[in-house]
Amino acid sequence: MKYGKLDRSLLENVRAKVQRGLLPQWAFTDPDVFQAELERIFAKTWNFLGHESEVARPGDYVTRWIARDPVLLVRDAEGKVQAYLNSCTHRGTKLCTADFGNKKAFTCPYHGWTFNLAGELTGIVAGNKVYGEEMDRSQWSLRKIPRVESYQGMIFGSLNEHVEPLETFLGDMKWYFDLMLGRSDHGMEVRGIPQRWIIHTNWKISADNFGGDPYHTAMTHRSTVELGISPKDPMYASYGYQIVLDNGHGINIVTRRKDMNVPPFQGLPQAMWPMFERNLDPVQLDVFRNTMITVGNCFPNLSFVSPMHGTGGPDEPLTSFVNFRVWRPLTPTSIEVTSWLMVDKDAPEAFKEASYLSYVGSFGPAGTLEQDDAEIWTRVAEASQGWMTQDKDVHYNNVLNYLMGLDRVEPDPSWPGPGVAYPTCYLDAISRAFYERWIECLLDDAI
Repeated sequence: MKYGKLDRSLLENVRAKVQRGLLPQWAFTDPDVFQAELERIFAKTWNFLGHESEVARPGDYVTRWIARDPVLLVRDAEGKVQAYLNSCTHRGTKLCTADFGNKKAFTCPYHGWTFNLAGELTGIVAGNKVYGEEMDRSQWSLRKIPRVESYQGMIFGSLNEHVEPLETFLGDMKWYFDLMLGRSDHGMEVRGIPQRWIIHTNWKISADNFGGDPYHTAMTHRSTVELGISPKDPMYASYGYQIVLDNGHGINIVTRRKDMNVPPFQGLPQAMWPMFERNLDPVQLDVFRNTMITVGNCFPNLSFVSPMHGTGGPDEPLTSFVNFRVWRPLTPTSIEVTSWLMVDKDAPEAFKEASYLSYVGSFGPAGTLEQDDAEIWTRVAEASQGWMTQDKDVHYNNVLNYLMGLDRVEPDPSWPGPGVAYPTCYLDAISRAFYERWIECLLDDAI
């Protein structure tokens, strides 16, 4: 337990530190912080639930979570995507336990109440005999997630009926999502089944790592350099731009230098290039042409990476993929990762399969880079639970350093896209903006 109560005074003290590029280490493991995050962040903002291609036909469904709230995402008989609390309105049992499938109705395993795709209660075991004909079934429909909206096929839900529109929340991130998700005529599709696994870390550690920390690649992923999977140049992940966006979002665009023998458009087949010209504006097209890697985070816990990657074989060409993942908070020091691989629907089948194999070998749960990251994130959480790390007065200097580039690296006014862009990805600007948004959320309703 940190010294002191998590009240407005303490949170204001944290905000002052964050604005100076410092973060108290206990913020990763404190149970009061974790509870405040559930109430003031995850219950109030937009949360990524899935992609429209996962529920393509009427009756298709997937089960997901918004932190601790189970969600049943389904396409109804009229073709509209619905999201319900995955809990029977009779006695609260988790209604559907399968990860995905196709059904005409959902029957509770506890007492047999049945709900159709519109969430309406249509069947009760011995209903007239035990409840009588006067029971109003319309009062017992499944509870809808208050807000559900989508952008470029990405479905988001919010438990807050008064949340701002999704497109307002995404802000300038939309411009960059268009590069990844809207470049082809028919958009993207999820390939395979999203993978899930547990990591013993805090959700902010992983979101921060993807959002604003290309600096870790040279050391954390050194094994992939030795295997010939990643470039030997320790600065390669710094070439490009770190872009700070509204609402705690951020993205890094690693660009190919002219002396690099790297194909344009992340190695996507040349037959697809005319589609990019049709669907992207000239500025987006030029940015995408020179992009090698995009990696970032959409606040609070939706991260993404789109790298050019291979398997290390001498004749193996680099391929690319789009990987979205959610860091679902379970406890202060444990998360469930849900990871989606997405490919362009219009890409050749051979390229889609190569993308899948590249993803599995790098960022799948047993992938080389994924294993590296998870080990480091676990160690951060382990080192943040001790007594010395709880001293809020920083007697032991137990604050984390987010000072890289502060007052040294200036924004590049020539960057053609939206956001505040800095001319290097080895920078802490996104991380500082992420934690500034985080602490503002915690201060909301704080006493």
